[in-house]
Amino acid sequence: MNHYDVPRGIDVLRVFCGPDGRHGNALGVVRDGRSHPDEASRQQLARQLGFSETVFVDDPERGLVDIHTPGLRLPFAGHPLVGAAWLLDLEVLELPVGDVFARQDGEFTWITARPEWAPPRMFQQYATADEVEALPGPPPGEGWLYAWAWEDDAAGRIRARAFPRRGDGIVEDEATGAAALLLSAHLGRALNITQGRGSQILTAPAPDGTVEVGGRVLMAARAETRTAASDMTVAG
Repeated sequence: MNHYDVPRGIDVLRVFCGPDGRHGNALGVVRDGRSHPDEASRQQLARQLGFSETVFVDDPERGLVDIHTPGLRLPFAGHPLVGAAWLLDLEVLELPVGDVFARQDGEFTWITARPEWAPPRMFQQYATADEVEALPGPPPGEGWLYAWAWEDDAAGRIRARAFPRRGDGIVEDEATGAAALLLSAHLGRALNITQGRGSQILTAPAPDGTVEVGGRVLMAARAETRTAASDMTVAG
């Protein structure tokens, strides 16, 4: 059992949890963005936390948020927005790329976004899901890579793993909403993706070119406490 040890005022969520409630990608949420008013301090905190992304809430009523990895600021990212929409219970999130619409559907939180908002990804398809499962680490090469294979083509079920390969300490991304969005748009169909150790991401492309991305979100550590138990290992 691992523990998150984070400063006060930061919630830690697990986004895109599996059907059993386990796994999911860790996300730090700074509810009061004023506590880190400039980009340098935000970048420092994101690096300190070591999550694949940390989101800063600049206006909880408007849904104005700012997303950082340990090494850079992102105009858009999937799992931070799904997590923020769940935590803040909002229908719209404001980003530099545009408004992201969100909805709750039972145990799932969904966001709707345009593929062109997502950072570019390289996709490498494998012949079988077992090959993806057996990868010992990032394949050789440079650039953000999404390794995937069909588990069940007819049912739209995919096995995937994500390797940022950007030198910021995140060796493997447990669950990547932006990559799932791009793959769904590329294939032109709804997907049920199992990524990482057992995280689940759902997608649904729409006729207008947008794609919905959804998953389960659970609280791992509340802002009021300094540590909380979780089965999720912090990347890096």
